[in-house]
Amino acid sequence: MNQPENKQQSEAAKGRFRSDLFDWAEALMISLTMVILIFVFCVRLIGVQGSSMVPTLEDGDQLLVSDIYGELEYGDIVVLTKEQFLDVPIVKRVIATEGDVVDIDFEQGTVSVNGEVLDEPYTAEPTYYQGDMKFPQTVPENCIFVLGDNRNASSDSRVAALGMVDTRHVIGKVILRIFPFNQIGTVS
Repeated sequence: MNQPENKQQSEAAKGRFRSDLFDWAEALMISLTMVILIFVFCVRLIGVQGSSMVPTLEDGDQLLVSDIYGELEYGDIVVLTKEQFLDVPIVKRVIATEGDVVDIDFEQGTVSVNGEVLDEPYTAEPTYYQGDMKFPQTVPENCIFVLGDNRNASSDSRVAALGMVDTRHVIGKVILRIFPFNQIGTVS
């Protein structure tokens, strides 16, 4: 083989390497841009603070939360904010939505919505803590009624300072627990 052919092959290999490197860099930049856009406009990473959602969620769990969630329903776990109550995001479970009538029998520890006692296998114990709200309560328009799963150690809609939560205060719906790593997955 003569030297000009070697040089041409060497130049071609360098060109392919540069082209492949450029393709990889371009793919990496597009991927990073997409991840950033998704985290800015669709999902957030929020940490659980406190024990009000035990046994479902623990203090320090990290959650992926979507602000594109449609209608909220009974059982959804949401993150909300209400600065006059707490200045950090609050994680609670939706128990009732607008128009629903919530009643709590604090002697029996049961929660009823529209006259039906809820089956709540996710709670730590029966609901004995009353807070300062009187029941039954009808959930106003564009509001939700939320409770923590650790019912007797949770400040939630039973406390007038939080009360019924206007849906405009909902940051998003929990999609996944992403930390601790041994518990990655959906939360229900």
